[in-house]
Amino acid sequence: MAQSATGTLYRGDREGMWSWVAHRISGVLIFLFLFAHVLDTALVRVSPDAYNSIMDTYKNPVVGLGETGLVAAVTFHALNGLRVVAVDFWSKGPRHQRQMFWAVVIGFVVLFAPFAIRHLSIVFSH
Repeated sequence: MAQSATGTLYRGDREGMWSWVAHRISGVLIFLFLFAHVLDTALVRVSPDAYNSIMDTYKNPVVGLGETGLVAAVTFHALNGLRVVAVDFWSKGPRHQRQMFWAVVIGFVVLFAPFAIRHLSIVFSH
């Protein structure tokens, strides 16, 4: 980001900048997962045995952690996407961007924490 005499050229607030960055990162991660998912699912048409072999390699704690990260990315991306829509289409949205950011964070924790606890307890119990 370019620097000016008073700091960066970004004119938004801290929460707006970090939610923008996190939205882009989560979107890229979701895209990469979907790309890999399409490839490994397409493998079933080429070789069902190779597909089964790939699916067996996915049954380990590292992939379980990745699944947790995927759910985190999708949950944040969806909630933050609603915030972006509100900022863009609600006339008072830009004025309430900070409050909406914190609503996204709270909503994320409320939705994601129970999933993470349950999912990780299953992943690490095997």
